[in-house]
Amino acid sequence: MPALFLTLLKLIFIALLYLIVWHVARSVAGHTGTFPTRLRERRRGSSVVIMHSDGQAGVRFEVKDAVVVGRSESADVTITDPYASEFHLRFVALEGGLTIHDLGSTNGTYVNGRRISTPVTLNRGDAVQVGKTVLEVR
Repeated sequence: MPALFLTLLKLIFIALLYLIVWHVARSVAGHTGTFPTRLRERRRGSSVVIMHSDGQAGVRFEVKDAVVVGRSESADVTITDPYASEFHLRFVALEGGLTIHDLGSTNGTYVNGRRISTPVTLNRGDAVQVGKTVLEVR
């Protein structure tokens, strides 16, 4: 009986370990923009407009896959806000719309005035604030 119990405990431990690894892999894939092919085919693009900025107001960009926004020249969309981090946030287009991920920015990312710490699904008309720059989802 004790051998059967120990074997059962080992199987439960292996199953839990597999679930943890699977969950970590999904989280990493969600943050890096690498999704399974079947999800990538169903994505639809959305556009984002810089509404309030010193010198960039009116700039519009499309999000068809994943777009990184930040102060760095290496970011997909460069913003000239001194309060923005080098790589501040990432927009990801999914079938259901647009999702935003804060990339560990120093001053934070705000959606409709609320600071976010986890990925948030955006709706048309939502305001995203990066430093003093305000973007609107269209």
